[in-house]
Amino acid sequence: MISTRQGTMSDVPKIRLRGLRKAFGAKQVLDGVDLDIRAGHSMVILGGSGSGKSVTLKCILGLITPDAGTIEIDGRDVSKLSRVEREQVNDRIGMLFQNGALFDSLPVWENVSFKLLAQRRISRRAARDKAAEVLAQVGLAASVGDLSPAELSGGMQKRVGLARAIAAEPDIIFFDEPTTGLDPIMGAVIDGLIVDVVKRLGATAVSITHDMASARRIGDDAAMIHRGQIIWRGEARSLGDTGNAMVDQFARGEREGPIQMELRK
Repeated sequence: MISTRQGTMSDVPKIRLRGLRKAFGAKQVLDGVDLDIRAGHSMVILGGSGSGKSVTLKCILGLITPDAGTIEIDGRDVSKLSRVEREQVNDRIGMLFQNGALFDSLPVWENVSFKLLAQRRISRRAARDKAAEVLAQVGLAASVGDLSPAELSGGMQKRVGLARAIAAEPDIIFFDEPTTGLDPIMGAVIDGLIVDVVKRLGATAVSITHDMASARRIGDDAAMIHRGQIIWRGEARSLGDTGNAMVDQFARGEREGPIQMELRK
């Protein structure tokens, strides 16, 4: 449980965004994003296509440099860290990519242990054992480790991607549209695995998704971004009944409401 006492480290959000701005040419994608993500909790970021979800994620990861604003992880402004210090922060982060992003030329076990092998933190023999251990945590047999990604179904590829994301036991995990391309049953299975592994690691999770059922299953907290700003933040279980007309329209998938599709000029 997070302490509410003033001045304790538990009061510091795991991730804090303030005034985050990013434009690409004349297109202002982020327009002052403010968001706190609690340590040990699961945050789901919602929003339509082009609303700024992925850009926000990439800014936190350091893949995109914001034009203005601050990003703090454990109370440290990451823009002020040296390259070595920033790499140390990134070492504590795991990522499940939307389309798996597995390396086709490597067997599954090497995909799972890729980060550990690349950083020479583990021998190849130990990496095989580690991969088998982590694959078991996502419901896959050790024998799957000898297959190539091309031999896997979409659901299995997601599981392998999840195994790779947690193999180094990160304390922050990002999930980019974790149920995209999956049928409803497999989507629910992946969500259950996400909840289990995040809880087991005691990690802080940040997910971006369009899937409202998934958002309610995996999220403790939720926030919605619209036109580059956070317009609502609350409990994920309240999605669809928040009292915010924009959020409720989005969560219910209603065509009529304050959010209107913008026509490209």
